Amino acid sequence: MTSGPPITLDRGSPVPLYFQVAEQLERAIASGEIAPGDKIDNEVSLARDLGLSRPTMRQAIQLLVDKGLLVRKRGVGTQVVQGRVRRSLELTSLHDDLTGAGQQPRTDLLELTQAPADEEVASELQVDPGAPVWSLERLRWIGEEPLALMRNYLPLDVVDLGAHDLADDGLYALLRRSGILMRVAKQRIGARRAGAREATLLHEKRSSPLLTMQRTAYDDAGRAVEFGRHVYRPDLYAFELTLVDR
Repeated sequence: MTSGPPITLDRGSPVPLYFQVAEQLERAIASGEIAPGDKIDNEVSLARDLGLSRPTMRQAIQLLVDKGLLVRKRGVGTQVVQGRVRRSLELTSLHDDLTGAGQQPRTDLLELTQAPADEEVASELQVDPGAPVWSLERLRWIGEEPLALMRNYLPLDVVDLGAHDLADDGLYALLRRSGILMRVAKQRIGARRAGAREATLLHEKRSSPLLTMQRTAYDDAGRAVEFGRHVYRPDLYAFELTLVDR
């Protein structure tokens, strides 16, 4: 647990003491002196060290929680949050975006199997209902926090997923190396509440809000090569758009 930077209080200033504490902690987070994932000493210890009341220190911490800089976790304490990943709406994968932003994503491969396509998957991949397709589920991490739970489906003749290490590689990078040129995709972004399994895997409370993304990607011949259903933690992830007046 980090004690944080030295905090200097001006008790004669009209600036409230809680705000002085929060401002100095915020500067330390912005500068990297306190890194994402670092734990902050508990309010009792900080209040004692600074000669402040516990409610004053709680107010300072809450201000940074409200700004999205700190998060309180039962049984863990107060931590600096990971920077939110901002993803532009382009035909890239999450792995591409994270590595492009200088992050080092980690992936847990939860499932890789051949399964019969349900009605929706069959429609999106342009195969017969019940036809076998690749079904792939992964949990993507950023630092020590789970970021996204991703389920993808591919026709069997696109690539042999069983012959590749999908824990260390991005799906789109694999497709590109296999000669698949993805040109266009249709995508839908939404939100819904987390189910029990999703909440457990993403370290969220059950029924917490999650961002959702559904995408079907097509190659340069117009063939559907991938259909994905993904959910993301909204405190760590956002979609970014540029809008232009017509």
